[in-house]
Amino acid sequence: MQQSQQPQSQQPQSQQPQSQQPQPQNNYVLQMDSIRKAYGENVVLNNVSLNVKPGEIHALLGENGAGKSTLMNILFGMGVIHETGGYDGTVKVSGQEVKFTAPTDALAAGIGMVHQEFMLIPGFTITENIKLGREDTMPTLASRVFGRDLEKLNRQKMDMDARKSLDSIGMNIEEHVRVAGLPVGYMQFVEIAREIDKLGIKLLVFDEPTAVLTESEASQLLDVMHTITQKGIAIIFITHRLSEVMVAADNMTVLRDGELVGTKPIAQTSLTEIAELMVGRAIQNLAAGQNIEDSDAPIAISVRDLHVQMPGEMVRGVNFDVKEGEIFGIGGMAGQGKVGIANGISGLFPAEGSVTVFGKPLNLSRLGEALANEVAFVSEDRRGIGLLLDESIAFNIAFRVMATKREFLSGIGPIKLLNSRKMQRHAEEMIEILDIRCRSWRQKVGTLSGGNQQKVCLASALTLNPKLLIVSEPTRGIDIGAKELIMNYLSKLRQEEGLTIIMISSELGELRSLCDRIAIVADGKIVNILPPNATDAEYGLAMSAVTTTGIEAENPETTPNNPLVFDGVNGVSSNNETEVHIDVSDNS
Repeated sequence: MQQSQQPQSQQPQSQQPQSQQPQPQNNYVLQMDSIRKAYGENVVLNNVSLNVKPGEIHALLGENGAGKSTLMNILFGMGVIHETGGYDGTVKVSGQEVKFTAPTDALAAGIGMVHQEFMLIPGFTITENIKLGREDTMPTLASRVFGRDLEKLNRQKMDMDARKSLDSIGMNIEEHVRVAGLPVGYMQFVEIAREIDKLGIKLLVFDEPTAVLTESEASQLLDVMHTITQKGIAIIFITHRLSEVMVAADNMTVLRDGELVGTKPIAQTSLTEIAELMVGRAIQNLAAGQNIEDSDAPIAISVRDLHVQMPGEMVRGVNFDVKEGEIFGIGGMAGQGKVGIANGISGLFPAEGSVTVFGKPLNLSRLGEALANEVAFVSEDRRGIGLLLDESIAFNIAFRVMATKREFLSGIGPIKLLNSRKMQRHAEEMIEILDIRCRSWRQKVGTLSGGNQQKVCLASALTLNPKLLIVSEPTRGIDIGAKELIMNYLSKLRQEEGLTIIMISSELGELRSLCDRIAIVADGKIVNILPPNATDAEYGLAMSAVTTTGIEAENPETTPNNPLVFDGVNGVSSNNETEVHIDVSDNS
């Protein structure tokens, strides 16, 4: 993706009039007052209010299950609200009371949303997704006689509009490309481009828009958000990346357990205070990585010359070894291949090369080969790959181990029946361990918040009792409290059970807090493998595909005169100062 050409928009406090200048009540573009919603006896929102001004970025914060999604479902008139008894309280848009009964009502009133879970049609092109429902047409001879229903699509105009929207967010991809197969980071930018293309927008809801983006891409998106608000459009910013809230937002509203904790200007708060307001307690640091110094530790997985044909995440020959009991991180920009590595090893996309797991070579052309050799994979695409949305939490946790190891089944001979009681007990145990916020184990996974869906994916993988766990974006869309829980639980699994973990993440800070070594991928190749305590400059250079003299990431070899030596197992050792050069060779 291109870097955005928009100027940086990190405003000093004196330049945030939205959060410091009192304005009359009727100047709010959105007022949600004393909202209450219950599902039966379960109250999920109680006396919650939210007020947003034109041209403001208003952060809506809270843990998964705090009520953010329900509040937005009310705003957009979602059927799940009206089919379950409606809600109490009032909603006003530009001073006029409204009661939307369908998302189209909200859209007609000038309210749009960039969803955390993508609302794209895979078989359509990027242009067709951006213009869906708002297609440009042109008259034909038949339409002049029989009416506008016989007009044809003005594809040139549609392509021009799509290109304009894509360029405004710095997305350098052809608008004719089909969405199917695009990496999730690209899909997020297509979602944003679609909303930007709409006319008459007063308010945009950004639901975890940077969850799948790297730090530089997230920064680019924040610039785009400021550009949008300069046009008078308000943004409700739902995110768990609190550092982005401090940079981008004017005001914040915090929910906890369905209650309003408070609303205040960002200029009058801090990261620590926000975190404590969200979870109701002080947040501890995430588990720190433990350097694996023992060179005699057995190799859990050895990867050599791996190529993966994953659209948008091509892998062009990577080499690395991971020791037993190690947590090995893989980071890099979206679309550079880090996600492709995990999907290739798991057999989800065509792959070539050599992958050996605990001494046994894998047949990369056979789907399920990794799973059969005690390798579990938590995909970054939880809804597309990881979950059965119409099934219960319990069944989602158990179905993979039922299919591969015949567990949670009972019977005689070939006739097996589901042992519902055993499955229920295990589900209740995983719900407690991972703090999955739900009504019961019977609840359909599709009705859970995104963060709780991710916990179900992790629970399903851990139920396989793997020796090697590969997790791709494991904390995407998860609040700070749940992130702390999951990261520390992964560390506990390594320490107490010796589990080997490969963790792919767009959040470099997350990788550095937990991993023993971190491989940085660019252009489908490993640029460098660094320890978590390497300098920010070293990580920045690697993320930008800048290498140092003596580092041959794809063909490791030791040279006595090299001040830095790259090793596929041990990473980088440093003896002297390094000379930096930019690698501009053709890696295709």
